[in-house]
Amino acid sequence: MPIEGFTLGRGKTQTERRIMAKSLTAGVVDLNGQIRGKRFPVAKREVLERDGFRMPVSLMGVDIWGRDAEGSKLVFETGDADGKVVPTDRGPVITQLGDREEVFLPCMLYTDDDAPFTADPRQALVKVTQAFAARGLTPVVATELEFYLTDPKKIYATSLRSNRILDEYNMVSIEELDQVGPFLDGLYAVCEAQGIPADTAISENGEGQFEINLKHVADPLRAADDAVLFKRAVKAVAKHHKLAATFMAKPFMDRSGNGLHVHFSLLNAAGDNIFNLDTPQGLPNLKDAIAGCLDAMPNCMAVFAPHQNSYRRFAAHSHAPSAIAWGMENRTTAMRIPGGPAVATRIEHRVSGADANPYLVLAAVLQSALDGLDTKEQPPAPVEGDAYSQDLPQLPTNWPQALHLFENAPFDPLLIHAFTEAKKQEIERFFADISAFEYRTYLDHA
Repeated sequence: MPIEGFTLGRGKTQTERRIMAKSLTAGVVDLNGQIRGKRFPVAKREVLERDGFRMPVSLMGVDIWGRDAEGSKLVFETGDADGKVVPTDRGPVITQLGDREEVFLPCMLYTDDDAPFTADPRQALVKVTQAFAARGLTPVVATELEFYLTDPKKIYATSLRSNRILDEYNMVSIEELDQVGPFLDGLYAVCEAQGIPADTAISENGEGQFEINLKHVADPLRAADDAVLFKRAVKAVAKHHKLAATFMAKPFMDRSGNGLHVHFSLLNAAGDNIFNLDTPQGLPNLKDAIAGCLDAMPNCMAVFAPHQNSYRRFAAHSHAPSAIAWGMENRTTAMRIPGGPAVATRIEHRVSGADANPYLVLAAVLQSALDGLDTKEQPPAPVEGDAYSQDLPQLPTNWPQALHLFENAPFDPLLIHAFTEAKKQEIERFFADISAFEYRTYLDHA
């Protein structure tokens, strides 16, 4: 059944082309950043957009393999009850790969009395965004996402053109971008159709590693939506070109990890950047926000590094921060203040891996900054030079430690509970597994 008039991002409709998709998917993003939902006949589009549909609230707290967390109160204590799944104001988005079209309807989770379901990560970011609005402030946010393109039959980075393993670092290489030109062309086309503001692409520090910046938007929810849809688009376009893409934090131990860097500034009611260093309050406001982010960083580490593999990314001189510190134009610190015109002063938060949930990352970063503006604590002095070689407070270095600290993170108690129980279950399963390397080392020699 042909359908018309899908909203492709806010304020952007497509009426000239008839969409020939025969079905659509609709879903929510769980605490692990995975999209979970249902497939429907396209004829149900109007009903879904008006009434939504129902799914168990427990799906928000499933582990990375999609299993219920046994200790979660979202499952049997609720009778494994359903909640209301309601489309967001973005509306349906379309992916077209060759002759194939896919329609996806992003949604959020509510209770039956129409209250936001507080373990929904997008609802967590809604709450933070509303807190800024109540103070007359608007966060302007951009994300940078790194990923590897790989040969799906191998675990090594590969170029699209020759299908050979890249064996040399080739940072910011035009030649490497040319080798994946068809993939990038296809990705930009999908991003444009979905209203994702994809900007500059570069080859990164690892062989076969790329980074694409998403443009600044004055809407944290839009920025997080874009990041989630972007990751999905990258994987779909890579598969179309017979490649695989991964946002795994550290897929290769001898190469740089994949980061999710967050850039943000804050506009007041007049539309002025409160971090503008040419104004009397610019530097104090900047320092307040920095202090809040630094103070909350250990408690939020489980969000920035949510998986077993995430902690492999944090190592000295690995282009991932290890110290709880900030600096001006310093990429060795957890928070960097990029150079440029004073009126455009912003903060770059560099801790998160690309494997993290964008909604939770932005909620943690922005709430921490807002708390800093309220408490007005002074941050330590900015770090100059190599932060790796200095005696500085360190980020949590392992998963169980970070999860323990997460009890004090600035999130709703139900979200903290659901996230913690899912992660405890994941930790137990990882620690119960004996790797092939462990067998090779000890089976005949212990």
